[in-house]
Amino acid sequence: MSAKKRKAKPKAKAKPRAKPKPQSKAPASPAPRSKRVVRAPARVPIVSREPKPVIPVPDDLAPLGAHISTSGGVALSPFRGDEVGATAMQIFTKVPNQWKEKEIGADEAAAFRTALKASGARFVNAHDSYLINLASPDPVLRARSLESFKAELRRCHALGLDALVSHPGNYIDDRASGIARNADAITEALESEPGPTRLLLELTAGQGTVIGSTFEEMAALIAHLPHALQKRVGVCLDTAHACGSGYDLAGDYDGVWARFDVALGYERLGELHLNDSAAPLGSRKDRHALIGEGHVGDAAFRRIMRDPKLRAVPKVIETPKGVDMVTNDRRMLRKLRAFAQG
Repeated sequence: MSAKKRKAKPKAKAKPRAKPKPQSKAPASPAPRSKRVVRAPARVPIVSREPKPVIPVPDDLAPLGAHISTSGGVALSPFRGDEVGATAMQIFTKVPNQWKEKEIGADEAAAFRTALKASGARFVNAHDSYLINLASPDPVLRARSLESFKAELRRCHALGLDALVSHPGNYIDDRASGIARNADAITEALESEPGPTRLLLELTAGQGTVIGSTFEEMAALIAHLPHALQKRVGVCLDTAHACGSGYDLAGDYDGVWARFDVALGYERLGELHLNDSAAPLGSRKDRHALIGEGHVGDAAFRRIMRDPKLRAVPKVIETPKGVDMVTNDRRMLRKLRAFAQG
């Protein structure tokens, strides 16, 4: 049979399409496409020119600034300081609530020094780790604290910082023994880590068994140090801590400073931390507030900024940062400079 006479095979019938099942709920709308987040590149220090601070500041005032972030590298901090108009800076040289230590290499130190020279900062201090307790009766904790404290001094020396602010320790068992342990550890650290950075012991608010909440106790701690080392040690007075420990700068400004002068002397005052206190006078609590919004008040800060005895002392704020790292600091520094001008 020829191919022409072959009967064509019938086409297969198409299967009926299945009816869509009724949906009980409206179909979900497609998820919106996520917007691509474009992150600003890390700031690269410009060292080929001499950039001026973002905010012009008077030259006749002592260095005045804020605690500045070192996120992304310590060499970025001077440029962040310029953004708020800081001529003084406080930084952390490591993560302050971790024991992990770091060493500052030659390249990192050089980058920081170059950035600092190109900025408006004239005074820089570090604040040491919150974990350090040189007065502890626990030999393990005290030994670990001592090694961390030495490492902090090494980093400060490598960066060429002016000062290291350090809280005296907690004595835990006996106050006199704690002061002696604290002094012995400071002595060992300063002898093993010579360098240009001055140690500034920060007066505390007096919470718990902390040492150094009175001028007299701080003087006793320093007196325990060998005479040759005492010239490398000063104090940092925090106005919020002073309020917490019972020093009434708002109501007895002259009396507070007269007592300070008798116990320690103005030559020991290496730095002021200007913070208002969210906790009331004598509360023994360390709670910082914006300038003029706490229990110290504008009048006391105005007197500090206009006091001839304090005019040359570097001043740093540690007030709440708010929604960003710039706005509140910039506003507080402008306010303090306005106090100084009249």
